[in-house]
Amino acid sequence: MKNKKEILEKLKDDEHYYGEYGRQFISNSDIRTLMTNPLEFKKPTPSAPHFLIGGYFHTAILEPDKIKNFKIVEASSRNTKAYKEISGGEVCLLQHEVDKTEALVDKILNNKVCRELIHTDGNEFEVPGVAELAGNWWKGKADIINHEEKLIVDLKTTQDLDKFQWSAKKYNYDSQAFVYKNLFGYDMIFIAIDKNTGQIGIFDCSEDFLASGLNKVEKASEVYDLFYKTEGFKPQDYFINKTL
Repeated sequence: MKNKKEILEKLKDDEHYYGEYGRQFISNSDIRTLMTNPLEFKKPTPSAPHFLIGGYFHTAILEPDKIKNFKIVEASSRNTKAYKEISGGEVCLLQHEVDKTEALVDKILNNKVCRELIHTDGNEFEVPGVAELAGNWWKGKADIINHEEKLIVDLKTTQDLDKFQWSAKKYNYDSQAFVYKNLFGYDMIFIAIDKNTGQIGIFDCSEDFLASGLNKVEKASEVYDLFYKTEGFKPQDYFINKTL
């Protein structure tokens, strides 16, 4: 592994972080693929509207000067003639999606506790980190590092805030919390907002939650080692073995 400082400097650029250079590292977003369909590991995934909406939400809160980079179409759906003509085949945001997302952004920033966690002086945004975990090199990019509170603050939207404690494991936020704690040295908290009600929740991470995350990291690393570090391994021989 090269000089860590040089690596982190390069990973600040999204083109490198998400591009070929960043693919030498495992990230939390790879865990689902490694544990469910490792043959698809590192294959490009097509752009989807929900990823774009999530990106707009984060950008509007953390880097509002960059929201001008999003292409927005005034159309009722992506099936309309107007959308297809303006989008030119790429996935774009619809104006009503932007309006709804901006309302969520306002809710977050008008909440005193959230605002202080996000925008305290000295906070850093979109910070890359790398560390060796379970014998492999992992990367991550923290939404917010709050040095005053010694916290990593991560922003999430959710369909149902009441179920966030359960969906957090489903979407591997437990492994994210474990990985990021090792990358940055701080505990992680999640600020989640319900997309339907605008209700805000702030969630910290228990030891059991982090232990669940460690378990996923170890399992994903085992699969990675088998597929990509085991000489003579044939992917077609891979199978999952469980006891019912």
